[in-house]
Amino acid sequence: MGKRDAILIQEFATRVMTEDGRVYRARAYARQRGQDWIGWLVFVCDDGNQITTDRETTQPDRRAVEYWASGLEPIYLDGALTRARELLPR
Repeated sequence: MGKRDAILIQEFATRVMTEDGRVYRARAYARQRGQDWIGWLVFVCDDGNQITTDRETTQPDRRAVEYWASGLEPIYLDGALTRARELLPR
């Protein structure tokens, strides 16, 4: 979801590691879409490679997206990275 009007909501301190040992930093982004806000995650590897999830949430306003992001636990980020990697072309 490469959105030009994306807003960085939160950068997580937790690092997420893949099975092959690559380490990613997770960031939550959002943008307004019609009356709603959508949120997704971007994982940035130490080598600069980025992996983006599909939409992870739809909320009524930005504050609700911020609240959603603030509650994400490391296990959720781990699962989201796995889901995002499954979207990559093989």
